[in-house]
Amino acid sequence: MKTFYQLMLFVYFINTSIIVQAQNNYPQNYFRNPLNIPMQLAANFGAIRTNHFHMGLDLRTNSQENLPVLAAAEGYVSRIKVERYGFGNAIYVTHPNGYTTVYAHLNKYFNKLDEYVKARQYKDEKWEQDISFQPGQFPVEKGQQIASSGNTGGSAGPHLHFEIRDTKTEECLNPLLFGFAIPDNIAPIISGLYWYDRRFSTYEPGANGIAVKKAGNVYTSNLVKVNSPEISFAIKAVDKANQGFNLGIYNAELLMDGKLIYSFKIDKIHYDDTRYINGCIDYTKFIRDKMGIQHLADLPGMRLQNYRTPDLTGIINLQDEEVHNIEIVLKDTKGNTSRLTTKLQLNKVSDKVSSTGKIVMPNEGKTISTENAEINFSKNALYDAVNFNAYEKPDTDPNAVSNSIILQSPYIPVQGEYTLKIKPNRKLSDAERDKVVILLDYGSDKNVVKAKWNGGRAEGQFNRLGTAKLLIDNTLPSVSSGWAEGALVNSISLLLKGTTKVGDIISFRAELDGKWLRFARVKDNFVYTFDEKCPKGSGSHTLKVTTINTAGNTNTQTFAFQR
Repeated sequence: MKTFYQLMLFVYFINTSIIVQAQNNYPQNYFRNPLNIPMQLAANFGAIRTNHFHMGLDLRTNSQENLPVLAAAEGYVSRIKVERYGFGNAIYVTHPNGYTTVYAHLNKYFNKLDEYVKARQYKDEKWEQDISFQPGQFPVEKGQQIASSGNTGGSAGPHLHFEIRDTKTEECLNPLLFGFAIPDNIAPIISGLYWYDRRFSTYEPGANGIAVKKAGNVYTSNLVKVNSPEISFAIKAVDKANQGFNLGIYNAELLMDGKLIYSFKIDKIHYDDTRYINGCIDYTKFIRDKMGIQHLADLPGMRLQNYRTPDLTGIINLQDEEVHNIEIVLKDTKGNTSRLTTKLQLNKVSDKVSSTGKIVMPNEGKTISTENAEINFSKNALYDAVNFNAYEKPDTDPNAVSNSIILQSPYIPVQGEYTLKIKPNRKLSDAERDKVVILLDYGSDKNVVKAKWNGGRAEGQFNRLGTAKLLIDNTLPSVSSGWAEGALVNSISLLLKGTTKVGDIISFRAELDGKWLRFARVKDNFVYTFDEKCPKGSGSHTLKVTTINTAGNTNTQTFAFQR
């Protein structure tokens, strides 16, 4: 039966996959609601997130955890992930019609699968896992409970993250195109219109705001007078559905004098391409001002596939000083529509301002140097031209062994990683070099990597801009317990709070009476839920914990408790 099931699944997958690919027509009502409560959206596919599009639906669980999560259709569990951030605990179900559904931020898998994962973790002595399965190992029926909802990984509150992917290409598809019964009669809401002088980069001088007025689903603005013959527009808008959350815009069109000049539609995105969101939005406004403004024109380094209508760039070249009609049309997946109409006129053309810095262009690799640092950008690093300003200044941190290297601004995005090399400001011993980390401060957070030495320079890769420096870190990571030494512990779990002065705890190992014990990583903390490895009444125990931080410093601690 196992061989027959695998054969039939393979044949059906191949046949239906070909049909789906040929027709590009998503099956309606094939997938069911993965919860037993009505589907309510906290986020939709394509919503703006930091450095990525939202790649599925966030389904509300009424602020509760441990609701039953159900297989959206028949198939088999093809993969699970257990990770600190990202999806947390996730399950992938592959279906015989060429699609795979993904369920994330789970608390627990169904019993048989949970036991398998737990056994694998103990065998590997590793909590984080990424396991693939064959079709006959864990088959599931439509509506079968496959997990319990939760709040694990990079989740800010209890919910279920749900995706539909093309099994063959692994592209994420917009689940709202599959016929789920989610009521929505609210059109997108427009709150701002912006124009950019495209003789320059969109980063400098930046957006010019235009007030918008609303009458029903029709929006207007005063005559837009511009002082450049080459401009583009952007829109600030959200979709609301019927549940009040700010959702992302699905479809936008820009017309001038009745002619379509730009259009985007968010039907499918691959995880390899999701960072290109930074070329679709005003990144500076998003990071600095928390404003989601979407360009209605191409940036020269934006290469997102299947996003905009081919051959329509959205760049407006004004050849006269006549008044032109502008219309922007926004739609959601249900067809609810909003329109913004305005008029555009070229005023007196202003002079172009010459740039004073080191211009880094998209589609061209470049190396920027300061006295003691070097920044290497690949040709695909930037979305638009940057008047790049890099300089150094003395650093007052007593553990710093370099100047602070200012890399332009954290409000300018980069695609992928660039290489940064920094020369220390004094000769370092081999022991000191071994404890050097590179710290990049980009305002809202810090990124710390262990330095790799290339000749006399410390080297690291980053994907944000900000202020960087070299630090010697000799501090030890540590964990602290919530119980008194040797105390009787009657709670359902052990919680250890992790701390490290610089960087992160990159390795954690716990042993109970000499044997590896499975702790889950929850943000900066570590949690063990009592089970058969340490039952009630088992007496006195010694917990040995070893942690390693980014710099490679190792600390071993022991804790005693009774159970």
